[in-house]
Amino acid sequence: MSPAPAPEPRDPKPSLVFDDPLDQQSSDDTDRGWGERADGTGDSAADLKRFLDEKPPHHI
Repeated sequence: MSPAPAPEPRDPKPSLVFDDPLDQQSSDDTDRGWGERADGTGDSAADLKRFLDEKPPHHI
């Protein structure tokens, strides 16, 4: 009889994480992008474009 092959090492199972997911800050939990202008040049064409982009659909 031939000897039994040696067992291969198993990959470790991923551990369970019991952290509170609400303790972590998400990407939408910042003030970045709220009312900030991309540039401060005061260009009226850029202001009009921003106004038209942010206009609610019921104001069309």
